[in-house]
Amino acid sequence: MESTSKLLNEYFIEQEPYYQPTGNEITIFEAAYKNGLPVLLKGPTGCGKTRFMEYMAWRLKRPLITVSCHDDLTASDLVGRYLVKGGETVWIDGPLAQAVRAGGICYLDEVVEARKDTMVVIHPLADDRRVLPMEKLGSLIVAPKEFCLAISYNPGYQSVLKDLKQSTRQRFIALEFDYPTAALEAAIVQQESGLDQDVAARLVKFAGMTRNLKGSGLEEGASTRLLVHAAKLIASGVDPIESCRGAIAQALTDDSEMLSAVNELSSSLF
Repeated sequence: MESTSKLLNEYFIEQEPYYQPTGNEITIFEAAYKNGLPVLLKGPTGCGKTRFMEYMAWRLKRPLITVSCHDDLTASDLVGRYLVKGGETVWIDGPLAQAVRAGGICYLDEVVEARKDTMVVIHPLADDRRVLPMEKLGSLIVAPKEFCLAISYNPGYQSVLKDLKQSTRQRFIALEFDYPTAALEAAIVQQESGLDQDVAARLVKFAGMTRNLKGSGLEEGASTRLLVHAAKLIASGVDPIESCRGAIAQALTDDSEMLSAVNELSSSLF
């Protein structure tokens, strides 16, 4: 069986990810990491939470294991399970156990999508105990000082059924994310796509228009991620209006009236 360190080599981020801070989030995260405190990232989809985690993993020189949470995610998916391999029954660590053993960073993305009983597993890791119970093995893994637990969620999708319980959220240091300022967002779009400043600025203006429609026909406005997608299409020679239609409008809604309205906004700018 591969050693934990060898297994996690692929999770080290060798090159510095491009990230522009919008506040003091780097300082707070580093202080939380130094004190062994778990971190909660909250903010709209596509605003840079995952990129921030990649940047911090590179900065702290720790392996990053990301788990995209979903309705069927079980505690065994995180911790591990017995599997039949080569005619033998062997234990296979899940991503959370791997990260704890290696002193890495485990990032649970959109954690409210996971089953409620799954959340209980992280509680002993997210308080002073810093242990992971391995119930099927009858043992505990004590997290080394290098281990960090981070979770994220989008408050805009909160509901009675999908929200973080106080027993969970009060274990974490919270960092709130939002879309960057227009100037910074344009610089990010330029950096990620190679577009010129004028087109990038118009894309950001278009995004602002769609964000103003949130709650008035759109669940969410255009994220920075969608702007980068559109920018890459434009940089590849696709017409700007077609790029906005395919990368942004169609991604935001299926409603024909809202599609027409969003497409008209992009046509007014390009």
